[in-house]
Amino acid sequence: MRSVTVLGGGIGGLAASYYLAKNPQVTKVIVLESSSRFGGWLWSTRRSDGAVFEHGPRGIRPSGAVGRNTLNMVDELGLAGEILPVTYSHVASKNRYLYVKGQLHRMPSRISGLLWTLPPFSRPLLFNVVKEMLVKKGNKEDETMHSFVSRRLGKELADIAVDSFCRGVFAGDCRKLSVRSCFPPLFNAEQRRGSLILGMLLGSGPGPMVPPGPLAQRSVKESWAQWSLRRGVESLPEAIVEHLGQNKRVHLHRDTPVKHVSPSASGWTIHLEDGVIHTDHIVSALPAKTLSSALPASCQPLIQQLQDISTVTVAVVNLEYEGSILPVMGFGHLVPSAEDQGLLGIVYDSVPFPQHNRPDGHTTRLTVMMGGAWFQEVFGTPEDVKEVDLLNRATEAVRCHLGVTTEPTWSWVGLHKDCIPQYYLGHFKKIESMRGFIKENNLPLSLVGSSYDGVSVNDVIFHGRTAVEKLLGAEV
Repeated sequence: MRSVTVLGGGIGGLAASYYLAKNPQVTKVIVLESSSRFGGWLWSTRRSDGAVFEHGPRGIRPSGAVGRNTLNMVDELGLAGEILPVTYSHVASKNRYLYVKGQLHRMPSRISGLLWTLPPFSRPLLFNVVKEMLVKKGNKEDETMHSFVSRRLGKELADIAVDSFCRGVFAGDCRKLSVRSCFPPLFNAEQRRGSLILGMLLGSGPGPMVPPGPLAQRSVKESWAQWSLRRGVESLPEAIVEHLGQNKRVHLHRDTPVKHVSPSASGWTIHLEDGVIHTDHIVSALPAKTLSSALPASCQPLIQQLQDISTVTVAVVNLEYEGSILPVMGFGHLVPSAEDQGLLGIVYDSVPFPQHNRPDGHTTRLTVMMGGAWFQEVFGTPEDVKEVDLLNRATEAVRCHLGVTTEPTWSWVGLHKDCIPQYYLGHFKKIESMRGFIKENNLPLSLVGSSYDGVSVNDVIFHGRTAVEKLLGAEV
């Protein structure tokens, strides 16, 4: 393997490049990013007064093989001293809320909370738990999240909690999202143990082996629930870029959109606005639809399947208020679609990560998330939406939900177009078919990124690693 070109400089492309550069089999790694910055949706604003605001992912979970893998990378990049951990005993971990019927309701965080009837639910959740263990295993090869949870835990839990959860993670509709692709541990627990509860207690089967490094071991010892970095999560892609920049085999290119690619005798010819690149293999971390527009006509079956992967647009509004203005302390609250389709939830950023507040004076930072699968229905086409309207909608939500009557002293409005892929029913079949087409036609092409195997930061990094290992036939 002489040269590999990575398309896309978001965290998926950077992770793949990081693992490619570790292997001496690859003599050249070329990274092509169409925008002026690397990092994709890992995007932090650092104000001159020391405040940090996240416009995309914020807290990253340390658990599981994928969580350990990311922490191992953080360790290798020398970022361990920048970690901001949030433990399970922290108020942000224990207190998460739902906004239902005009009120905030704290979700149970302990087993004792299952014994009592806690609004917005009409009976103790213990009944749902007992019922779940008696439900027969489903025989469908896939199922929507709403159908799956309704069948196993009851419709009320699906309508309120699962609806909200899917909006918080995917900004998506649980009545369309696939349980098998969006939340594999739930699907596997039922398939292997016949019960979600038994799956949680006994494990839902063997996962990938990732030995924990020093930082991952520390996360277990100190019982971390999530973590961030002192200068924001964008520090992670920045550190990868700095690391890659020190490797003479790696060539990083910003402001370099790919026009199209065509097969060549030795791999691919990549056509740019001002020239061509010849490469042996392509690792695409582009969004599925973007890749589809660059592939040659000979890849038509693959092109069609890539185009079938939908995405949603999310409006993100960061707000800063003077003083302590929250009526409750916790990570934040989610809003079920029956309550307000346009508003997905509000994150109380200052609670889990007070280190990101400006050092002088006490402030409260919030992030309001809106739109998702309901964006066009509520706000219209993204091109026609005005920032001032999104800001007004966000501040009104803070006023109504949290009783905040003062105006924010600082704000940032972002419209993240097509930022989260939606894994609809049967998504796993599309992915199997795509990779089957690539294999059958001996295409020197690997697919990584959030369009395929998971949308979390951990998933995207880990599957960048596994794609490189499969390509090179060796661990990295």
